[in-house]
Amino acid sequence: MNKTELITAIAEKAGLSKADSKKALDAFIDSVSVELKKGGKVTLVGFGTYSVTEKAARKGVNPRTKAVINIPAKKVVKFKAGAELADL
Repeated sequence: MNKTELITAIAEKAGLSKADSKKALDAFIDSVSVELKKGGKVTLVGFGTYSVTEKAARKGVNPRTKAVINIPAKKVVKFKAGAELADL
């Protein structure tokens, strides 16, 4: 399912227009993005939790040249499914 299909599904299930569904989805994505950028986490009971974790710097191997490279530390978004979603 892509974003357009999700907007259509939301519109049908909620009885909203596609324009209103798109605004709601965009607002949700923006709100989650802002919270994660601040380093917080977003918990949706029954669905799951979005959080930010730090990946440590590490060494890797370039598969083409077999040279050892340094991979810098970075922050990544993690999603942990809630119990109800996991049961599906």
